[in-house]
Amino acid sequence: MKFSAKTLATLGIFSALIMTATSASALSDDEVKSLMKKNNCFKCHAENKAKDGPSYKEIAEKNRDKPDIAAKFYKRVTSFEQVEIKGKKEDHEPLKTKDDAEIKAIVQWILTR
Repeated sequence: MKFSAKTLATLGIFSALIMTATSASALSDDEVKSLMKKNNCFKCHAENKAKDGPSYKEIAEKNRDKPDIAAKFYKRVTSFEQVEIKGKKEDHEPLKTKDDAEIKAIVQWILTR
């Protein structure tokens, strides 16, 4: 069976997320929220209500059961992907942190709302 490079990369990221889930979850809820605040996540999102962007609860409910969502979210929060806000496309601001464990903790936090 042959896999494309994109599929292998996605599987690799997902595997890495699974293997480090324990270390990523070592951060407390408050520590993750503090990281998100430092990265301006709460400028556009809130935990339970929509702002310019959807709430984290809404994001989690809509996406948590998708097969490779952790890897997709990891990519989304670390790159300038396009998002639509009030009918206009703009770049989603990536996280300022480059610490892999912190990024994974944020992704995990979002998916568990």
